[in-house]
Amino acid sequence: MSTITLQHLLDACSPGGASVLTSVTPLEPAAGPHASVAPAKFVSGSKSVFAYERRFWNGEAVTAVLIDSKQSQNNRLEAVVSAAIADGDPVLTRTPRIELRFEDGQVYSDLDLPHRAFDGQIRAGTINGETVTSVEEYRKLRDATVSHARPLLERSPMTLLLGGWDASRKSHQGRYRSILVGEIIGVLADQEGGPETSQSKRGGARIDPVGMRIDLTEKNRKAIADTQKHELSDGTYKKASGRNGKVSSLGLGGIPPSLEQLGGVTCQAIIRSHVLSFAALRSLRFGCSTPEGDVACRAVLAALALNGLARSDAELLLRANCDLVEAGPSVVTLDRRYGSKESFEPLSLGQAQELLSAAIENAERVAGLTWDGSVLVVDGNPDILAAAADESQDD
Repeated sequence: MSTITLQHLLDACSPGGASVLTSVTPLEPAAGPHASVAPAKFVSGSKSVFAYERRFWNGEAVTAVLIDSKQSQNNRLEAVVSAAIADGDPVLTRTPRIELRFEDGQVYSDLDLPHRAFDGQIRAGTINGETVTSVEEYRKLRDATVSHARPLLERSPMTLLLGGWDASRKSHQGRYRSILVGEIIGVLADQEGGPETSQSKRGGARIDPVGMRIDLTEKNRKAIADTQKHELSDGTYKKASGRNGKVSSLGLGGIPPSLEQLGGVTCQAIIRSHVLSFAALRSLRFGCSTPEGDVACRAVLAALALNGLARSDAELLLRANCDLVEAGPSVVTLDRRYGSKESFEPLSLGQAQELLSAAIENAERVAGLTWDGSVLVVDGNPDILAAAADESQDD
């Protein structure tokens, strides 16, 4: 079985080419089939819940749970690409990007920010003292369209690949669908009762070797909170220093074991799937003088997607109590249309590197693409930095 080549990508990015490339991988709990896994949690009203859905699997309708969502899978791909750039990867450092730099040394790129090129943090910043939204180079990104997406390709390609929406703009809002989507689902082991009956609760406890009870006076409790006020979140400080405050808010004393929070579920099958849409890629134009130029530019985005997948699929880091391993090889399939399909070996990281490098060089030659690792530096808004606070969350 062969692997995907640049010619495969060029053919798929040409009119009448393949519709999609899919990658499906069977997973299982690292501890074994007896182990439960912690799916993604969402908020419904005031409580945390798992997301259950009916899916079609092995010829029948089954109840499944969402272990990792499309947004989360995309964020994980961005994270590994961002890390590779930070580590000086010779191919990915050629990726053009936007960097948001704060005066305290924090740096975020458009790969780290939720709305990528159109993120509110970027729009609130400045470039050489000028408001970002009035700078011509940034305005070109906002004025780009599906029919002329070259400004984004040469400054924030992840916005085109994983999606972006300039939702706060008064008019001419740029909106780009995700070209790559993915998810991890688990087919529940118990298909008889309601899905909530299959979920366990998580026990929490804390043992303080100094004492399970720390009976501080209100004055002493407030004094301890005051000494740490500069680094406590507002919510934690109020809980610790108020008239009815609790020493547990300061991490003091023990907490008896309790079963209150969502734990996990047991699955008979866990499946990770990704879909790369060549149909969506073919909707993009890049202002090239020839159709071959547009095809070459689309192939760069496809190769970037496959490079990111090779990296993110190798890092099965989801969350606590959700350690997974691959139960078999990924099945990679190119839709040839009219029911015809072609299977490929999954790309190794080395092969993905060679493919992206070849795609970039081809687009530079055929389309005059500028892909030299240039960075548009944005100074973060100091008022936002001063107002930022992290509240405790149930993870």
